[in-house]
Amino acid sequence: MKTTESKVTRRKLVSWLGVMSLFAVAGAAFNPWKNKKPKLVKMLTQDGRLVEVDAAMLAATRKKISDKELQTWVKKSS
Repeated sequence: MKTTESKVTRRKLVSWLGVMSLFAVAGAAFNPWKNKKPKLVKMLTQDGRLVEVDAAMLAATRKKISDKELQTWVKKSS
């Protein structure tokens, strides 16, 4: 009875690494997570409407206003 030994040669190893790297490149080109939805922030307009704004469009320095400032800022429509 003959026993066959399967040897991993350097040529086979390099070819398998090449094939695997092609799959990795193809997977990176088709990245379903690339098209992420923008993060939306709810904000109140001056006339009292609630709108959603992209967070990337806002300035980095934000501060909270007091209730009194908010009551004077919102215009009441009658």
